[in-house]
This record gives sequence, structure tokens and C-alpha cells, in this order.
Amino acid sequence: MQTVSIGVIHSPFKDASGVPIQAVFAPQAQGEVEVFPEYRQGLQDLEGFERVWLIYWFDRQEGVRLRVRPFRDDRERGLFATRAPCRPNPIGISPVRLLRLEDGRLYVAGIDVLDGTPLLDIKPYCRQFDAFPESRSGWLETSENTRTRSDNRFAGP
Repeated sequence: MQTVSIGVIHSPFKDASGVPIQAVFAPQAQGEVEVFPEYRQGLQDLEGFERVWLIYWFDRQEGVRLRVRPFRDDRERGLFATRAPCRPNPIGISPVRLLRLEDGRLYVAGIDVLDGTPLLDIKPYCRQFDAFPESRSGWLETSENTRTRSDNRFAGP
């Protein structure tokens, strides 16, 4: 089976530098998720969900790095202990708030994605099994870095 884009994400963020590093740091940032016509039938019944997971491809990311200095820390970390975009399969996820659904477009808030990013999938956010508030967060629990916006540290190889 081949991976296909089912749409494109439109956001106010035209340059990677300055994009919120997680959706929680962009509650007011709004965007549109355009779903291609051949996939729009799959949007049926999505309106009842307050949040959806956007799954997308970091299409402008170049190269893989197995050790990175993440946005929220000053120390180098293993890639898989971070959410850095320079992954072997550069897939991103964002739990955005669904404002409305209209003509094959999802109008969302809390967007933390670069404009023009290819959309791979949409899944409903379900509080019954998507939230684990008591979970440990590894090195993030002791990090004193409070960065909420990206810089150019992951640009290029």
C-alpha cells in the first residue's frame, strides 16, 4: 500500500521559524484543512468532535538526525525522545480544535503546522482514551526551557 496525501493544511505560518512548537502553544492560531474531493465522504460524523488529530508529512524537512537539541531543552537528546521533525519517517501529529466543517474544509484553532503541509489522515480526539494526564514526561519534567516557538535548528541536513 502506498502513502497518499488526502488534503493540504493551510495556516498563517509561512516560514518554519516562529511556528508554535506544539498546538497547546497556539490556542488562537486558526487554519483550514482542505480535504481533497475523493476523501470528503469520510468527513461524515466528524462535526460532533471538539478536537481532531491531524496527521501530516513534514514535507520540507531534509535529512534524519538521531541526536537533536529539542526546542524545549538545551541538551542533546535521542530523536525518539523528542518531537523534532528530522525523523526517518517525517510524520507529525497535532490535536487541533475543530471550529466547523464546511464544503470539505475543516476550520480549526490551535494550529501549529507550516502552511501547505500535506495531510495524511484525520482521527477524532477522544478524551476517554487519548488523555493520560498522570503519565511521566521524561526529560521534559526537569527542563527549565520555556520556548514555545520554533527557530531554524532543524533546517537542512
